[in-house]
Amino acid sequence: MATTVMAPPPPPGCGNIDPNYYFLCDICEAWGIGLATVAAAGILTSLILLLLFTVLACIVKDKNKKNMVPIQFFFIMGTLGILSLTFAFIVRLNKKTGPARFVLHGVLFALCFSCLLTHAFNLIRLVRGKVPYSQQSLLLCVLGFTLVQVIIAVKYIVITVERDNIDLSRMGREQRNKDFVMLAIYVVVLMVLAFVTSMFTFCGAYKGWKKHGTHVFVTLLFSIIIWITWISVFLRSGVSYETIPSKWDDPIIGVTLVVNGWVFLVLYIVPEICFLASPFKPEDYPPNKSTVTQQSVEAGSTQAPDKEGAEEDVLLSANENCLQPKNLKSKPRISIPRATLDPAYKQDIVVCSESKTGPARGIY
Repeated sequence: MATTVMAPPPPPGCGNIDPNYYFLCDICEAWGIGLATVAAAGILTSLILLLLFTVLACIVKDKNKKNMVPIQFFFIMGTLGILSLTFAFIVRLNKKTGPARFVLHGVLFALCFSCLLTHAFNLIRLVRGKVPYSQQSLLLCVLGFTLVQVIIAVKYIVITVERDNIDLSRMGREQRNKDFVMLAIYVVVLMVLAFVTSMFTFCGAYKGWKKHGTHVFVTLLFSIIIWITWISVFLRSGVSYETIPSKWDDPIIGVTLVVNGWVFLVLYIVPEICFLASPFKPEDYPPNKSTVTQQSVEAGSTQAPDKEGAEEDVLLSANENCLQPKNLKSKPRISIPRATLDPAYKQDIVVCSESKTGPARGIY
């Protein structure tokens, strides 16, 4: 006689749903509900910031800021994806969530760190007063760095899951965790490279762009601390895997995604949106000689002429600080003197003439 196996009752707070989704509603396992709430708040905040960023990007006039708009747009989308990926770690590991975890985790972080690295490269030129990279070059740089991680992750899934027909949910816990960290090595290299590059943004004459470098530097500093923490805990160096239950693996990655996502929002996206809305500041750029000359000509043409009606030429000498109008030579004023006779001298001539020839007759 066959015996039927009774399924365990759902945990408190959950109804008749798939057991894979128990952590989303289990009151006893509160970490799932807490992570889902914080992740949902981050997703909502990201959507609001994305809408605000789109509006500001349409009205920004600064060409150098406008060049960075696509890069920052990709960064916001990557942050939105990171916060959304948290739900893949709250749902139990299975055939569907396994590939999503192993592929999207590295790809989304590679996209964000590639954007920060590209931004740092561009700031190094701006802070020194050099011509920045074009928008096309910045986009190619971001997509190229991210594509490397895409190839690494897809190759792992194709070889491990498809060819060897290995179910990630049934893989040994130790091997699965090591593979997960191995797939993130390239992401760690990108993060460290971006952090080192951001240090060079503090060396330059134009201080306005150094604030952007500070955003990149601080964001990467906190990200490095987060990644060192979760990798060391995830691998549990020197600790047997049997002493710690496997149920803590998913919360570790979930907390990492939520915390790092909020770090991206607060330390980078919000300040960059504020600076995108800030007005143009000429002191953040090297002087443009053609613009300076045109402004000086307009200023010189409004000067009032002198009493004689003569106009003076203005020499425009533009340096880094001010405009110095210098007088060239004035137009010479030529006057021809007229010969005149003194009245006393005229009378002497008349008397002299009368004494010799008689009364003067019409002598001037």
